[in-house]
Amino acid sequence: MGSTKTESYFVFMNYDPEYHRLHADRTKKGAYELDLYLSRKHDELLASTLQPGSYRKTLSLVIVDGFAVEITEAQANVLRSANGVRVVEKNQELA
Repeated sequence: MGSTKTESYFVFMNYDPEYHRLHADRTKKGAYELDLYLSRKHDELLASTLQPGSYRKTLSLVIVDGFAVEITEAQANVLRSANGVRVVEKNQELA
């Protein structure tokens, strides 16, 4: 049985042409649309993959298509096999 302890993980997504199109638009409107697109995309992935209330997304990253989320190790394994996910890595402090 897996641990129920939640930890912070980074999730990075596979190539997405819409992300690259929006990222190339350096206008204020383009930045707003990119933020909105990524936040919605990441929220929809989590909602369709994990149980509601079992995770907490802490941020969406714009410079890369990714986000940080507080989840269990078992949930990280579920996300690793989700469509569109490239990498799921536990956030670790460097000494």
